[in-house]
Amino acid sequence: MAHLRKRPSKDGPRWEATWRDPDGRARTKTFAKRAAADQWLTKVGNDLATGTYVDPAAGRQTFGEYAARWKAAQIHRPTTTAQVESYLRQHLLPHFGDRPLASIRPSEVQAWVKGRSQVLAASSVETLFRYLSAILRAAVADRVIPSNPAAGVKLPRVNAAPIVPIGGDVVFALVDGVPDRYRALVVTAAGTGLRQGELFGLRLSAVDFLRRSLRVERALSLVSGEPFLGPPKTQASFRTVPLPDVVLESLSGHLTAFPVNPNGFVFTDHRGRPIRRNRFSETWRASVRQAGLPPVHFHELRHYYASLLIRAGESVKVVQSRLGHASASETLDTYSHLWPDSEDRTRQAVDGLLTRPPATAGLPLRGVST
Repeated sequence: MAHLRKRPSKDGPRWEATWRDPDGRARTKTFAKRAAADQWLTKVGNDLATGTYVDPAAGRQTFGEYAARWKAAQIHRPTTTAQVESYLRQHLLPHFGDRPLASIRPSEVQAWVKGRSQVLAASSVETLFRYLSAILRAAVADRVIPSNPAAGVKLPRVNAAPIVPIGGDVVFALVDGVPDRYRALVVTAAGTGLRQGELFGLRLSAVDFLRRSLRVERALSLVSGEPFLGPPKTQASFRTVPLPDVVLESLSGHLTAFPVNPNGFVFTDHRGRPIRRNRFSETWRASVRQAGLPPVHFHELRHYYASLLIRAGESVKVVQSRLGHASASETLDTYSHLWPDSEDRTRQAVDGLLTRPPATAGLPLRGVST
């Protein structure tokens, strides 16, 4: 039950508003003027009635305190958990960690985004902001703050240049340039489009030589500096990929030269251990330099595979399925510019219907006045 009480003070009378929150606890707030107190109680009454009440004291907890509880409650893959911890430690907590949640303003979030965009790529800023906004949205849902100060904040534009796939000559140079134990890895990447982690996590049991296919069901990544074998990137990443003869022959030769050890991985490092992404990157960059090539990222082998499928006339849905994209729109956003242009078909379609037969030459088109 809300009520108002007048109380004396050395600075003149004060008005004490009292109400009970949804948990039944008594709350008070003091005002210098009765009108302000009445207005406050009216708002509190409406909020309680509509279920939008927010405890004024709840927003005093710091962003860092709430973020820690938010992170502990999330159902994330280990790799995502490691990424969230890194982003919080390096970018979010240094700026917002000690701030009471209720004190964070949209203008401050916008200024933070601008500051991060001056030192990070636009895509990285977008990822950072996504985590920040998720934490603040959760605080709104928990009735800790009344609104999300990240709502409406503008992000830097992500201007991704169109992908230009490498050519076959570059792929051959890479195959010849890497150490022998990684040659089949390069051939398989170029011939299946698997992501790096999917290749590192490929086990012999997932390769079906009889049906000439392999199953993507695991991916190897680094979590806290240690190899971790988990599910692939998304649910759509679980897939079966056909194996062309060139990949089958390369895998067969590789397994003869480098037999699978008890861990079952097809590709391992020089000690037969799971491949660590950071150490392989050093080997990869050295091999690229020795091959006399400009900088080439391993992921470009995946783009090369996609370009082969498109050049062969495969549909968007087939390319999506082979690459393990979550949707056809993701495939089109990445590779639409590689599909053959249809200008000639457009011309032929119009010419076939709009060109006059010889007998009607000189007559106006039907429905067109002259």
